[in-house]
Amino acid sequence: MLDTHCHIDLYKNPKVILDICENKGITVFSMTNLPSHFEMGLPFFQSKKYVRMALGMHPLYATLHKTEFSKFESYLSKTSYIGEIGLDFSKEGIETKYIQLASFNRILKLVSDKKKILSLHSRKAEKEVFELLIHYKIQNAIFHWYSGGLNLIKNISDEGYYFSINPAMIKSISGQKIISKIPKENVLTETDGPFINKGNEPLLPGEVEEVFEYLSKIWDIPIYEVQKIINMNFRRLISNLK
Repeated sequence: MLDTHCHIDLYKNPKVILDICENKGITVFSMTNLPSHFEMGLPFFQSKKYVRMALGMHPLYATLHKTEFSKFESYLSKTSYIGEIGLDFSKEGIETKYIQLASFNRILKLVSDKKKILSLHSRKAEKEVFELLIHYKIQNAIFHWYSGGLNLIKNISDEGYYFSINPAMIKSISGQKIISKIPKENVLTETDGPFINKGNEPLLPGEVEEVFEYLSKIWDIPIYEVQKIINMNFRRLISNLK
């Protein structure tokens, strides 16, 4: 199973979850919301084979970015994965729009000449995120839980960027419309756990079977073919780190 966006550090028992993922051989990109969170997790993650911790600067934590930036710079060489980063111009985030823009520009400038994979938050700011990726010539990016306009999907895909799809997206009309527009070669899977529930419990990292089933239906191919396509997409993405 492949989970390109979840938050192991935000589960009630992160060490247990981390060990389960590693023992099951689930490939996971585990986000952090701030560099100080990355710093706390590093001793637990650095010896792992299947689980990778990403260095993040979440847009909804914008008021803390200034004090965290030196840590971002010092830990940048410790991982090939950057996330969760991006912009959030929804009601929840709009007040810190200009702090977010300053931080995101600064991050993209820092990583633009390095081989990194970015996992992006882009709520109500999809166009701005996309244009900044182009401006800084970013090669490897994943739009996590994309909820923007349908028209932009082709532009994002044509640049070779990816979309990570989670079980919540397949259950909403808007999510289904978005998924129908994404080319097969630009699809990856995620859970965004623990923020999505399965019954009364948060989804565990790698619990993306429902996404495979849904894609199998709409693409009209067997589930093993869906898995094959997504694995190929993932291999193509990580080959850019070499």
